[in-house]
Amino acid sequence: MKAVERAKLVRSLRQESRRLRLLVLVIGFFLVTLTFVVLSKPDALLFNLNGRLSVDDAPRSLLIRQATDATADPDQRSAAAAAQDPKPLDDFEDAEANANANAKATPKDSEEKSALTVRDPQQSAKKGPEPRLLGSSGGEGEKKKGHRKVTLPTVSNYTIRDAEDGDNAKQQQGSKPETETKLEMVAGKGDGSQQQDWDTAEWESKPLCDFSNFRANVCEMRGNIRIHPNASSVMYMEPASSKRNELWKLKPYPRKGDELCLSKVTELTVKSSKVAPECTKYHNVPVVVFALTGYTGNLFHDFTDALVPLFTTASEFNGEVQFLITDMAIWWTRKYHVVFKKLSNYPLIDFNKDTDVHCAKHAIVGLHAYMEFTIDPSKAPHNYTMVDFNRFMRRTYELPREAVSALGEIPKAKPRLLIISRQRTRMFLNLPEIIAMAEGLGFEVVVEEANVSSDLSQFSKVVNSVDVMMGVHGAGLTNCVFLPHNATLIQIVPWGGIEGVCRIDFGDPAEQMGLRYKQYSIAVHESSLTDQYPLDHEIFKNPLAFHKGFEFIKETFMDKQNVRLDCNRFRPVLLQTLDLLNQ
Repeated sequence: MKAVERAKLVRSLRQESRRLRLLVLVIGFFLVTLTFVVLSKPDALLFNLNGRLSVDDAPRSLLIRQATDATADPDQRSAAAAAQDPKPLDDFEDAEANANANAKATPKDSEEKSALTVRDPQQSAKKGPEPRLLGSSGGEGEKKKGHRKVTLPTVSNYTIRDAEDGDNAKQQQGSKPETETKLEMVAGKGDGSQQQDWDTAEWESKPLCDFSNFRANVCEMRGNIRIHPNASSVMYMEPASSKRNELWKLKPYPRKGDELCLSKVTELTVKSSKVAPECTKYHNVPVVVFALTGYTGNLFHDFTDALVPLFTTASEFNGEVQFLITDMAIWWTRKYHVVFKKLSNYPLIDFNKDTDVHCAKHAIVGLHAYMEFTIDPSKAPHNYTMVDFNRFMRRTYELPREAVSALGEIPKAKPRLLIISRQRTRMFLNLPEIIAMAEGLGFEVVVEEANVSSDLSQFSKVVNSVDVMMGVHGAGLTNCVFLPHNATLIQIVPWGGIEGVCRIDFGDPAEQMGLRYKQYSIAVHESSLTDQYPLDHEIFKNPLAFHKGFEFIKETFMDKQNVRLDCNRFRPVLLQTLDLLNQ
């Protein structure tokens, strides 16, 4: 009996030991997982669940429309962009007084909201030409009684005049300043010279929003503006005499038409109104409202969808601008805090968590964006270009090299070549051979990997220190924004007939930044696809047959392909680059 009992006790102890070991394993796995999630920026992971994490996931429908837009008939584009023209005000001064009076209207006045009409630019285009705006080219019929026709100066030449000291005192006491709805503009270029009062009737007659751009919808208003985050609304206060009824809905992220991207972006309502909540916070500087979700979190999209449009929209204000950000990720704003600090002198406001009713004289909802990773100088304030953006990024990160110096016949130092490496896909399979070949030509080679967790302050200094940067098509090439002027960017194009996409993403922007650009398309024998398909496969004979949508292209030619660079074939590209450095 004792032997039986002893055997039962041993089995019981063994079972308890197994349970204990299993419990320790479970707890250990949980702790390791928790540590990994915390260290890998959980905000970044969650932030991208509704988006895609590769530069190659940029919706190519935009690229197609971009190319079509560039060749379209200007008259057709202007017809598609036509907006409804609200009736101009008869008397701006009376309208201002009425707006102040109506701001305290009773809830019964809210019934007027039923008269609002939702603006749809596509419907407007179908209806045919709308009445021209005051100040646009047209016949004598445009000159309405009580108005003088004015020519709109460049918007960027204006700044909002600060309120008088008496109004500031009232504001500090919590009372409503008398000049809240008085928009005074000062002409000039920053030194206060040639100042003149500007007739704001022009803004009163313009539609609140412009939906004509295929990439981004933007609303810009000057006057008595109320921004109410709790209601996700921006209200333009109209005087009682105004006949304008406008209501627009937009998502302030520059990926218009990409439903997947915009599905998580907060929708805002911009409308004209005679009734609005009381102000709880006043801004004597312009306010810009925009979103930070979608595809941001990937380096390429950080720039093409956020930083470049933000620079284009806000840099003209020289820091005197307030940002209200919807769908804001704290980790992202910390990563680019030096950029925000350079563009705005004021703390960022999280739109989704804010409870104030913000009052301003000038507001922009959405960001000006044009094409992939570029600026359209003909439309941007001050005719900004990518050269300006490149210079802005170098100065923001306090980078020392403004331009590449010619090597000369006897170089004092070796030219530096930065190779952007990748670890998951589109990798260089023979990186040591590439490095040896480049060093044999006289380059000092630096190899770095760029990813979402890179310290941008340090990485930007590495990029700024080199004369040439090369890598396979991917988000890491976005770091070309830190290159000095006249540096060279070399993009390696994977097999698959995607040369056009690669040039639009990085080639055109690089050249517009004042960089030299080289594009090298790999041959069949340089692609790892030869390990997956026979050489007589259609993927090698006719790769364009696989262009059945960008998702298919991405899965076929990007996610499953690496590069084995033919150094003999690639060598002339580096030799040509050396010649450029001698010029």
